[in-house]
Amino acid sequence: MATISQPCLYNGGIAVKDERTVIRCKRRNEVCVYEITVALDPAFTVGPVDPRLFGSFVEHMGRCVYGGIFEPDHPTADEHGFRKDVAALVAELGTTVIRYPGGNFVSGYRWEDGVGPVENRPRRLDLAWRSIEPNTVGVDEFTRWARGVGIDPIMAVNLGTRGVRAAVDLLEYCNLPAGSTAMADWRARNGRPEPHAVRTWCLGNELDGPWQIGHKTADEYGRLAAETARAMRRADPDIELVACGSSNSGMPTFGSWERTVLEHTYDLVDHISLHAYYEPIDGDVDSFLASSENMRSMIDAVTATADHVAATTRSRKRLTVSFDEWNVWYQNRFPGEDGLEVRDGGPLIEDTFDVADAVVVGDLLMALLDKCDRVAIACQAQLVNVIGLIRTEPGGSAWRQTTFHPFALTARHARGTTLRTAVSTPALATARHGDVPAARVTAVHDAESGELVLLATNRHRTDPARLNASLASFGVTDDALIEHVTIADADPHATNTAEHPDRIHPRPVSGTEIADGRLTATLAPLSWHLIRIRTAQQ
Repeated sequence: MATISQPCLYNGGIAVKDERTVIRCKRRNEVCVYEITVALDPAFTVGPVDPRLFGSFVEHMGRCVYGGIFEPDHPTADEHGFRKDVAALVAELGTTVIRYPGGNFVSGYRWEDGVGPVENRPRRLDLAWRSIEPNTVGVDEFTRWARGVGIDPIMAVNLGTRGVRAAVDLLEYCNLPAGSTAMADWRARNGRPEPHAVRTWCLGNELDGPWQIGHKTADEYGRLAAETARAMRRADPDIELVACGSSNSGMPTFGSWERTVLEHTYDLVDHISLHAYYEPIDGDVDSFLASSENMRSMIDAVTATADHVAATTRSRKRLTVSFDEWNVWYQNRFPGEDGLEVRDGGPLIEDTFDVADAVVVGDLLMALLDKCDRVAIACQAQLVNVIGLIRTEPGGSAWRQTTFHPFALTARHARGTTLRTAVSTPALATARHGDVPAARVTAVHDAESGELVLLATNRHRTDPARLNASLASFGVTDDALIEHVTIADADPHATNTAEHPDRIHPRPVSGTEIADGRLTATLAPLSWHLIRIRTAQQ
């Protein structure tokens, strides 16, 4: 019988994997299970969870808009051309905010092209993704769709090829009452008499990146962002503004970019943005499964930089992070913008996600929750087709990717206050992140309903884990368990497709118990979990 030996987390022995895929400890000749212990108390909190952590992103890129949320010839299309089957999945997903219209696209975008009679709108070459933009969907259509599915829009302005005047004009168009300015009256003539009331605005996109149309130095961008912020606040003092932070932590300017930009803008903005995408590099799956360690360190580094600027400028303001692009993205499969031919839209980076990707997405959401005292907004990128949680076929079906499920479950149930957790777990060695916890556990408590939600990730690819959580301080009874569901599969490469849309879905976990104030549960190898518990703490 063939065997594969590897380190055993449980007791320092050797785990032997036989051809029946059973993990047994060579020292003890039993299934190898490692232990996780968790202590938590409702009095020890991180902070309240801003609902905007469960945001997404719609960019005029690939088939996210055209052929994604919007397809006038689809059998389910509404009177405005938007797919009802996609809208139903978006509602199920629980998304709260959506950032629009980009992304790289916004840095060459003229928003005026996308308003007014559709037949009069110009076709433009989008330099970011080298595609022809028909401008059939613009700010009016998008905001109507977003509000129709219960989502607040986050609007980005073009600070790549445009500047202060265009940004203020768009703000007036969106937010000022009809009769007040020419821009507001233009919106009313275009059939939208009531303001769009967009609360949150992004001052450009990834302008630290040389790939960005209108790429700038930190000083150049900081000055422009400050000028734009001052003008926009004079038009509408109640908006929130997001300054561009680094496009990823591997940028040579990471940290110094934030410092310089915030020295210009600190008291003019509310948030600094962060972007990060993750994939296995050179087949290093263990580092990939620990991607949230990078996200956590990015947040810590940027908030430390922001606090340093606050100290040096004597500001009493406490800036927060808008992590407004994050996801798994297999960039090694993407030829890059320069490799694209000019075309009329069509598919672009439509990655199909597997179980391992879903576990990583769930773990990234847990990191955002654990940092909710400093992260106010987060936008998974993107909503449909383009590395999307939802996939569609032209004229055909729409289905949930594997990554849809941890997002939907977390958005639905992880509301309230994130608790501080003391977690004891063995370490896993990774090439990119060093030693990392083999498991992560996040706890969110809703004081209004009394419900406690535990989210857990087992990053070990072969060893199950035994979770032991002390819940005595919550006053739980032995029948307090509501449900325990998991995203896991014997095949970590399993995916959902149009032919098999529910191959991967949340499955109930048996054997989970609460006794004498202690929860015990088994976490399968390479898995993500949600456990809901009734408590007496309200």
